[in-house]
Amino acid sequence: MAWNAWGDPAQARELDATQRQLLIDTLGVTVPAPPRADRSAAVLPPAALPEKAHTALAGVVGPEHVRTDDATRLLHLGGKSTPDLLRRRAGDAAQAPDAVLTPGGHDEVQAVLEVCAEHRVAVVPFGGGTSVVGGVEPLRAGFPAVVSLDLRRLDALLDLDEESGTATLQAGLRTPEAEELLGAEGWTLGHFPQSYEYATIGGYAATRSAGQSSAGHGRFDAMVTALKAATPRGTLELGRAPASAAGPDLRQLLLGSEGAFGVLTEVTVRIRRAPAEQRDEAWTFPSFTAGTAAVRELAQRGALPTAIRISDETETFVNAVIAGAAAPEGCLSVVSHEGTGAEIARSVEAVHGVLTAHGGTRLGTPSTPSAPSAPPSSGAPSSSATPSGTADAAAAWRRSRFSGPYLRDTLLDTGVLAETLETAASWSALPALRASVTEALTDSLGGDGPAPVILCHLSHAYPTGASLYFTVAADAGEDPLPRWLAAKRAAGDVVAAAGASITHHHAVGTDHRDWMEAEVGPLGVEMLAAVKRTLDPAGIMNPGKLIPAAAQPLA
Repeated sequence: MAWNAWGDPAQARELDATQRQLLIDTLGVTVPAPPRADRSAAVLPPAALPEKAHTALAGVVGPEHVRTDDATRLLHLGGKSTPDLLRRRAGDAAQAPDAVLTPGGHDEVQAVLEVCAEHRVAVVPFGGGTSVVGGVEPLRAGFPAVVSLDLRRLDALLDLDEESGTATLQAGLRTPEAEELLGAEGWTLGHFPQSYEYATIGGYAATRSAGQSSAGHGRFDAMVTALKAATPRGTLELGRAPASAAGPDLRQLLLGSEGAFGVLTEVTVRIRRAPAEQRDEAWTFPSFTAGTAAVRELAQRGALPTAIRISDETETFVNAVIAGAAAPEGCLSVVSHEGTGAEIARSVEAVHGVLTAHGGTRLGTPSTPSAPSAPPSSGAPSSSATPSGTADAAAAWRRSRFSGPYLRDTLLDTGVLAETLETAASWSALPALRASVTEALTDSLGGDGPAPVILCHLSHAYPTGASLYFTVAADAGEDPLPRWLAAKRAAGDVVAAAGASITHHHAVGTDHRDWMEAEVGPLGVEMLAAVKRTLDPAGIMNPGKLIPAAAQPLA
């Protein structure tokens, strides 16, 4: 990806003059966005990897796989949150790692961790670099040096057990390549988050990722049946049967651990046969409340389709404007069914009855299911597989579902601060949570000027509750970074006070770390710190992430 933007620069999304002016007028943009700093303007600190550590690491992975050149270090500055991009637009490269290592397999990863523990070098596992919560920032945390451990060479399909319906994948394998390898045998992982094009198998497991088809396929952590991890103390191989009563499930200590305990190197996941057909539909509801009630009933009946999302009124309108289409009245819902023709027919019958009972109206005319389109293997938006006659809104969603992050860069170029945050709560708590988060963001970003635009949708549902995903657009002002950090703090405090989760699928990183005690309690934080001390006694693994600073091992 670009060092100071999302994805492939050739795939950048542009706004036409009318859309750009509408944003400027609506949000009261008064300060032109500063130009992005050129790569040549970025000033990196000198690489500080001690010579003895450099020599030892080169002996493990080979000299060509220990990179200390500025170009490579620049591409491993961290993730892709709006704060990350704002710093890089200003040419700030102060957090560049001292070296980038590319090991070739589990044994090399294990040996690297042992060398780094011996020489007191911090290690930051790096997959696709798509974190939006500071999860891959190369923090030194008091250590003399920090290295970025890029897992790109761990990119193989190690085993496909068709009888059991599982596949063992190396952690550095990107999802497009994983889908290509599985698809050649007629299988799919079925995990398609917005970061799909760049994120990796290990990254999904380490952050408890949730894809856009989670309603039908589940979160990534629920798909994991076994894993292998390297830690400074040795190797862990966890998960030897589909279910076990042999004590607590230790896989759960690594799933969501964000590299703070060790490095996931192999992940065995449940896979499914590639669906024969796919049907996308667009529905509208008179209100977000009505749409939410429909999704709740489907979840509690066990009748959720492959994917279902409900946008609130504001998101429905804004997405239509961006797509250059007329906005439907009320709230838009996109529904997707996958499977055989008979399976889709059964799903359609069950889902339609519930949606209609809650005031839903289908847009467009009935259509014949079609073969599903594969997600894109490059930055280009996917072509729609929506059947002829299905509403344009559903087709637009499928075409643009991986290109949304590109729009954020375009908005920043316009002087618009754009960012997202997400949470999850019980069904009974969702209405008040949505209102309080919206109010906190509006109060923080509005000030005396025009109010920010706050969009919200529901796209991951469970029998007991669901997630809410907020998108924020506001005048960036003269100093957008502290402006956003203050708004994120206000929203996080509201989420914690409401008893909701500080994150549903974006993970903890540095951005959510301060709310971990509210999430799991003081004793829960002590438990996490104890696990870290056991597996990583020197504290070298991704320091500064997941565990609140007061409980982090001292360097």
